Amino acid sequence: MKILLTLLIALASLGLSDLQLTATPEVNTKATLPNIVFILADDMGYGDPGCYNPDSKIPTPAINQLAREGMRFTDAHSAGSWCVPSRYGLVTGQYPMRKLMNIQLGGLINADRVTIASLLQKRGYHTGMVGKWHLGFDGVDNWDKVDYSQPLRGGPTDRGFDYFFGMHASLDIPPYFFIENKGAVVAPTESIAGHQSIDATTTISGAFWRAGKIAPGFVHADVLPTFTQKAISFMDGHQRKTPDKPFFLYLALTAPHTPWVAKPEFVGKSKAGAYGDFTTQVDYTVRQILDRLKKSGIDKNTIVIFSSDNGPVWFKEDVQKYNHQATGRLRGMKMDAYEGAHRMPFIVRWPGQVKAGSVSSQLLCFTDMLATFADVINEPLPKQLTQDSYSMLPVWLGRSKAERTGLVIETRTVRDGDWKLVFGNGTGSLHQHYGHVDAPAVSGELYDLKADPYEQRNLYNTNQQRVSALNTTMDNYRSQGSITN
Repeated sequence: MKILLTLLIALASLGLSDLQLTATPEVNTKATLPNIVFILADDMGYGDPGCYNPDSKIPTPAINQLAREGMRFTDAHSAGSWCVPSRYGLVTGQYPMRKLMNIQLGGLINADRVTIASLLQKRGYHTGMVGKWHLGFDGVDNWDKVDYSQPLRGGPTDRGFDYFFGMHASLDIPPYFFIENKGAVVAPTESIAGHQSIDATTTISGAFWRAGKIAPGFVHADVLPTFTQKAISFMDGHQRKTPDKPFFLYLALTAPHTPWVAKPEFVGKSKAGAYGDFTTQVDYTVRQILDRLKKSGIDKNTIVIFSSDNGPVWFKEDVQKYNHQATGRLRGMKMDAYEGAHRMPFIVRWPGQVKAGSVSSQLLCFTDMLATFADVINEPLPKQLTQDSYSMLPVWLGRSKAERTGLVIETRTVRDGDWKLVFGNGTGSLHQHYGHVDAPAVSGELYDLKADPYEQRNLYNTNQQRVSALNTTMDNYRSQGSITN
């Protein structure tokens, strides 16, 4: 009894706060499996959210709140510098360099490929996707020849999602129509002329979309609000029907990708023109999702992730016109090989697990979500599924660094530690064709991102030893082969 009394006194002297600090949270038992909401903006830059750029001309209070309540990554990267490879890496957990990225070849994800959705679905999650797919459908290589009375195969509901409402591609690529699960909500039977903004800095900026087929009643400016409401409906429906199960929602927005068509209540809310106003509306979508999670009483057991698929379409003329740097001080934009094309805002909020207001410099790639989600639900992955995917859970929980020390961005860029090698010139097609930027004929570009994070000093010709080492690193990635499943 004396020993027991002594032990109790000792425990009491520690205080409740000390006991809480030493407790190890259970994150992967069936009873505590968290919901997961991944919000992916489209063509939003590293420098657009205020939490990444205090000089941003765009109000982003909801995204800033996420950063205050979660972990903000400063060295997170999409798997590609444009829509398709970025999304492929996120959904499959493998580098897009291992898959032919031709959007005219139908569905890009093989039927037996594990995805972040099928992984969670296997563990009992109710999985839903709302928004932009852009990973193709089986047998669809020409939308003009599609029979809309037949189901679309090889899309989200055949790759792990229980429910899908969205579009096949970007909001400026016809045909313009909504898809629910495997079929068109309304077939695109009418035609729409192409559109450009008179005051835009380039022909692909502003309220730009291409001519093509369109569904009756389809309005470009209504797409973002529609996706927001469909996402909320998915969460509400889940809570009504299966509240005892966790859910996964992948909300892939079509904004602020062109056309920049903010609703009237957001026009003029930023100081960065139509792009800034549309980005403000994206932030409001984030606000609506966060509010609904809180109202439903499930926000504390929900992981919310916010990011963007690649860099913005924001030319030097836009910077000069609005004094807004959509990539912050990072060089480049969408389609380039520079950091502004693939270094993304990336925020994770998980109350009670991820430390509020924390910042991580851990290198991260979208492909890491497969291994991370598997770690969260304690689902071991076979080795072949983790060669491009590293769990970020130890980083989220503040326990240790992740194993990732390098990455590959498509076939153009390889990184090892702080060293980055670009094969050929880093200037992308959008800059060359629409920004009238000449791309010097160089063999490659080498940067020390620690000393030169804004990629101003090309060391390719003066450090051939490092170039050779990074070439070997890339050869090692390639030697692992293409993954066909």
